[in-house]
Amino acid sequence: MLASLDQKLLRDLWLVRGQALAIAVVMAFGVMLMVMMDGLINSLSETKRSYYERYRLAQVFAPVKRAPKHLLQQISHWPDVTAVEGRINGGALINLPDETIPIRAQAVSLPDYRAPRLNDVYLAEGRRLDPTHKNEILLLQGFANARGIKPGDHLTATLNGTRRSFHVVGLAQAPEFLYTPAPGEIVPDDKRFAVFWMSEDALAAALDMDGAFNEVLLTLPLGANSAHILHQLDQLLMSYGALGAYTLDDHLSNRFISEEIQQLANSNQVVPPVFMGVAAFLLYIVISRMVQSEREQIGLLKAFGYTGWEISLHYLKFVLLIAILGALLGCVLGVLGGRGLSGVYQLYYKFPFLLFRLDPATVISSLLVSIMVACTGAAWVVQRVFALTPAQAMRPPTPTDFSTSLRFGQGLLAKFDQPTRMVLRTLNRHPLKTLMSISGIALGMALSAGMLNVLSAFDRTLAFSFEQVDRSDLNVSFVEPLGPDSLYYLARLPGVLAVEGVRDVPAIFHFGRERYRGAVTALAPAAQLFRALDKHSQPIALPQQGIVLSKALAGQLKVQTGDTLLVDIRQGRRPKLPIQVAAIAETMTGAPAYMDLNALNRLMFEPGRVSGAHLRIDMHHAQDLYAKLKDMPAIASVNLKNQSRQAMEKMMDEGAGATRYVMMIIAAVITFGIVYNSARIAFAERARDLASLRVMGLTKSEAAFVLLGELGIITLLAIPLGCAFGYGLSALISAGFSNDLYQVPVTVVPTAYGNAAIAVLLAALGSGFLIKRDLDRLDLVGALKTRE
Repeated sequence: MLASLDQKLLRDLWLVRGQALAIAVVMAFGVMLMVMMDGLINSLSETKRSYYERYRLAQVFAPVKRAPKHLLQQISHWPDVTAVEGRINGGALINLPDETIPIRAQAVSLPDYRAPRLNDVYLAEGRRLDPTHKNEILLLQGFANARGIKPGDHLTATLNGTRRSFHVVGLAQAPEFLYTPAPGEIVPDDKRFAVFWMSEDALAAALDMDGAFNEVLLTLPLGANSAHILHQLDQLLMSYGALGAYTLDDHLSNRFISEEIQQLANSNQVVPPVFMGVAAFLLYIVISRMVQSEREQIGLLKAFGYTGWEISLHYLKFVLLIAILGALLGCVLGVLGGRGLSGVYQLYYKFPFLLFRLDPATVISSLLVSIMVACTGAAWVVQRVFALTPAQAMRPPTPTDFSTSLRFGQGLLAKFDQPTRMVLRTLNRHPLKTLMSISGIALGMALSAGMLNVLSAFDRTLAFSFEQVDRSDLNVSFVEPLGPDSLYYLARLPGVLAVEGVRDVPAIFHFGRERYRGAVTALAPAAQLFRALDKHSQPIALPQQGIVLSKALAGQLKVQTGDTLLVDIRQGRRPKLPIQVAAIAETMTGAPAYMDLNALNRLMFEPGRVSGAHLRIDMHHAQDLYAKLKDMPAIASVNLKNQSRQAMEKMMDEGAGATRYVMMIIAAVITFGIVYNSARIAFAERARDLASLRVMGLTKSEAAFVLLGELGIITLLAIPLGCAFGYGLSALISAGFSNDLYQVPVTVVPTAYGNAAIAVLLAALGSGFLIKRDLDRLDLVGALKTRE
């Protein structure tokens, strides 16, 4: 048999089932995000670790122009090296019959008669290479699927200026190619970049690398001094054209996956606590109003011998039941959502396996957080129960002095009817209750406004990068830096309207203890097709004696305008240049550093050199131009801006970016839940008063106006406050979504606030309709029999 207080608890829950369900749903969504994101973080981290270990991904990469193989034996005897592998890398162009633009590719060697010691591949389809057949290749599965290529097909590629035919015998994946942008780009596109593996002897013959390698891979024991190893490698390979050794932390694919995991962790620290805070606030409102309405019952229970602890525990159980219900529902939704998103991650990031694994500790912590939130929401109210003595509780509370409340003069009396005056007086006489209701609805609107702002900010990132910074139609990259004649030749091609040279040089930036591996982008003086812009979107004049850093890179290095960087150029003579930071540029993608083209070439003692160009073209001659560019041996790649934009948009819509849509749906549901909860609480409190008004002669519509008029005014007052809350929330969420690849700006988008306000008004109308229906069905006799 249930105890008396437990029976009362069940009756109370049934009476406020609407509010209880709304709060449980808010809490469930907070728990859902916690479980889903924690599960994704754990799954991605564990999958990455096991994938790296199983296929022996190197910890150190050292690219070089050309080095003899005997150096590998020397490196293997270093005390801090556990494994060494030398291999050959080379650029290639794949020619597909239905593609007018050559597709950039990377050719990678595999040992002929053994498995590689490091950086092995996962065979997804087909078979491995037969070293006796030099034209066989393994093709990256992502590119093959995007282009409909299967094992057994043939394709043509240009290697070292020679066109060759290859036989695809298998499709492969590799841990170093989880994230596969083309060299010089930051966004992957499976259709526009390929990787293929071929026999080491065959690739060496194609690239004139017999008896040599151009990249060495190392693994180190735990606790080894990687900085010392990098220095040793650079010194050893210096005379062979070392391009700068780096660790796995600086590897582009690994760096992006790590950023993705960190981005999820940042979002997990920001968004779920907001939802849980809203739930705690709602619980506080429900319990405080329940205790206030049950003062006499509390006094009667104490008079019959129930202690303050027993009665407090009764209300605490009420809160805990709602919290546990919400937590359990949230765990189920979190697992379902995590499983769905894990499939997206596996598809986009080329994991051969990815299982959503939920750590039991996550479920336990979610339950504990829900309980803590519930207890926090109830703690301030429960202490009032202790303070009440039976005599105080059973005596009605001292009537509020309304002698100074809102008064209506003769003019206002003529303008407002009686129900309207009742609405205004009620709001004026209970300012704290009104403020709490306004704050609750404002928080609901803030969730919607914040997420809509973030959605708009993603669009602004695309527009800023591909409309204001990059105003070209396409860009080309050269196999090697060329002289100014290359620009004159491009300018004479049919359909070319404007040409601007650019030079991208790999570099390592040092400032104090901070270090960043990136590149210097040298732009033509007074560039118009690709520009460095300030925070006001105005062009920055690149100085002759300084460097302009992007905001993201300046933040990475912790530098300000006027500081002096050490820029370690990793090309040509590889000078180390102390350069002053002249300005900070506003960028939304990547972390570039800009210099004047002539100034950089002067410092490198290579006047007039360019590594590529930005072009504006006449689209009527585009196909003829693409055909000519495809046949030029000096062209390493051709990138169309609209394709790059589509790839960036796809990347933002998948992976962690996809979670913003989940959050948007959740925010919309919570907004309705908060508004409906506020209306239900008001109806529960005013049921007796509304019944009295009906008995005194007011119609159903007039009685409903008294209640719903309050809701309408509160909703309208909540909208401007929700805008303020929404801006702060969007700043937190934008920071969580920003990473090293792209930045999500904090923006004020009027349409976002307008749509959020419309959502709140629609929620209020829907809630009002449901409350009006219940009010029309109100049992007048039953409502007037009790003081509750």
